[in-house]
Amino acid sequence: MQDESGKAALGSPAGASAPTAQNSVHLNGHTVTKNGHNPTATPAPQPQFESQASSPAPTPTPVIPREQWGGKYEFLLSCIGYCVGLGNVWRFPYLCYRNGGGVFLIPYFIMLFFTGVPLFLMELSLGQYGAAGPITVWKCCPLLKGIGIGMLCVSTLVCLYYNVIIAWTFYYLGSSFQSPLPWSCEAIANAGLCGNGTTGNGSINKALSPTEIFWNERVLGVVHSEGLHNPGPVRWPLALCLLAAWIVIFLCMLKGIRSSGKVVYVTATFPYFVLIVLIIRGATLEGSLQGVAFYLTPDWSRLANAQVWNDAASQIFYSLGIGVGGLLSMASYNKFDNNVIRDTLIITTGNCTTSFFAGFAIFSILGHMAWKKGVPVGEVADTGPGLAFVAYPEALALLPGSVFWSIMFFLMLFMLGIDTLFGNMEGITTAVLDEFPQLRTNTLHKSLFLGALCFCFYLMGLLLVTDVINQFCQDILDMICHCPPWCGKVLLYFKACWVFCTPFLLLVSEHISINVDICC
Repeated sequence: MQDESGKAALGSPAGASAPTAQNSVHLNGHTVTKNGHNPTATPAPQPQFESQASSPAPTPTPVIPREQWGGKYEFLLSCIGYCVGLGNVWRFPYLCYRNGGGVFLIPYFIMLFFTGVPLFLMELSLGQYGAAGPITVWKCCPLLKGIGIGMLCVSTLVCLYYNVIIAWTFYYLGSSFQSPLPWSCEAIANAGLCGNGTTGNGSINKALSPTEIFWNERVLGVVHSEGLHNPGPVRWPLALCLLAAWIVIFLCMLKGIRSSGKVVYVTATFPYFVLIVLIIRGATLEGSLQGVAFYLTPDWSRLANAQVWNDAASQIFYSLGIGVGGLLSMASYNKFDNNVIRDTLIITTGNCTTSFFAGFAIFSILGHMAWKKGVPVGEVADTGPGLAFVAYPEALALLPGSVFWSIMFFLMLFMLGIDTLFGNMEGITTAVLDEFPQLRTNTLHKSLFLGALCFCFYLMGLLLVTDVINQFCQDILDMICHCPPWCGKVLLYFKACWVFCTPFLLLVSEHISINVDICC
């Protein structure tokens, strides 16, 4: 017989057979046995000695109930939102055209199927089976607990700089409500710049475009810093945007996955709506085909370049968010019998497909800008922050209804960043709550912990919105259940990858990377 918490009552047969039942009860609260039978169905043997029965029984450790996702779609959308981030929009298209256009998809999908997908499944499975965060889950092998601590450190660093990028999108989003856009040639302050021609003539003192001036001076303030010895004051407009971003994160995660699981229904789906609208709008513009051709034109000779394969592997790890702890933490809130293989295939396929189609939305509009300026597409294409905050805003400013398109674009970037940050913050909070489970039972203490964590991250993030740090950031471009029968057959493929393919390709990739660095 059992009480309401699911633990065997003292004095009952199940309670007497605690050593046997202990091996059958999973951390998630599900009873699992090798033969599929309930362990309480068979009476336990009676104790042989009366003295043992009369001895006081040890007090059982109370099991604190763990949250679970409200539905399978919440977990899927949370993982898709975590994986589909800013890198899908501003990094993958650039890597694609730089590394041979459509040819880059060959090493990209090879790395996806033989390294990305197997490791993705391994991390989800570890979190779901262990029902614990990135630190506590290694109780099965305490020697590896340092891996979880390393995941926690990486997640902390990612949260610090990633929310600064979200603060930039906040600043641009607020500026997008001005008509005309402050970085467009129609703005009165930029009339002299555009009238003098800002494309330059190849000289060293090349004139900057209005979008570059807005990005360098009004957003980053890089012209106001002399170097690391003079960081300059905090840029308060960005500091307020950063504060707003952390407040949004705090409110969305206040109730854990019960609140963030509902938010992702909007934040994970809205970017797809914007991408579809941008693709349709870009297809109607003059010069869009020139941009798409630049994006996908194959250069088969690039397959012989080791750097192409290295870029493909790094993009897979960067995009899927493997090894940071976010995936493991989100999977720990799944039901024990959730079909993790199905989820892995859906999430990884959706993530990489999004990267590919985002290139059409980006390069169709960049092709129009190149056509309007009369220059090759390569002169207007860029990567990282240069694409999201300079090249693409300049292209949007040339469109009719530029204010609307700018608001849509930066709102999309904001939601892409928020979703990714949810996963990283979940990895940190889950690790701490698993180490101090009493916080889960006290809503006030849990809220205070989350608030203190967000506030500390905000204070540390202020260092990244000074003049000198933003000048440094400008130079960094690429930092940024029950299974159906087919699941058993698919697992053979993943076992082969875990045992042979994935380690071999990782070693080869590392060897190639070292050789490339030596040669360069």
